[in-house]
Amino acid sequence: MRKFLRTIFLIDLFEGLRVTLRYQHPKNIYTEQYPAERPQVAERYRGAPRLNKNPDTNETLCISCDLCAIACPEALIVVTSIRNPETRRKELTEFTYDTSRCMFCGLCEDACPVDALELTQDFEFAQYSRDGLIWDRQMLEDGPRPTPYKA
Repeated sequence: MRKFLRTIFLIDLFEGLRVTLRYQHPKNIYTEQYPAERPQVAERYRGAPRLNKNPDTNETLCISCDLCAIACPEALIVVTSIRNPETRRKELTEFTYDTSRCMFCGLCEDACPVDALELTQDFEFAQYSRDGLIWDRQMLEDGPRPTPYKA
């Protein structure tokens, strides 16, 4: 009989609503005003990738060793290079990074012997199509360019 009365008067529903409304009190709500105020990301946050450049010569630090592509568990990094016959060193010709499939695990960053590849703290790189998430060498060197918020 007690179970029947609880069902008829919707006691379980009102108990659940009471718990929900208790946590909806305005003193318990925290809202970030996101575009106007940027959130603080954690110190160890791994976001958008970047190819670092030598500040003196403005050339990329990448030596085309392909270790980042080997270390990547998703196989989303493609490094293409040619060997310069004069210096007998590899020269980077193409570097593509598919951020749409990236797990941001940091294995590519750890594998780089010259710290050319870095995962920055930038998190605003949303696109309307997946084609925009495949970054080439120029985009990796420049980094993401989020649209500035204008109030």
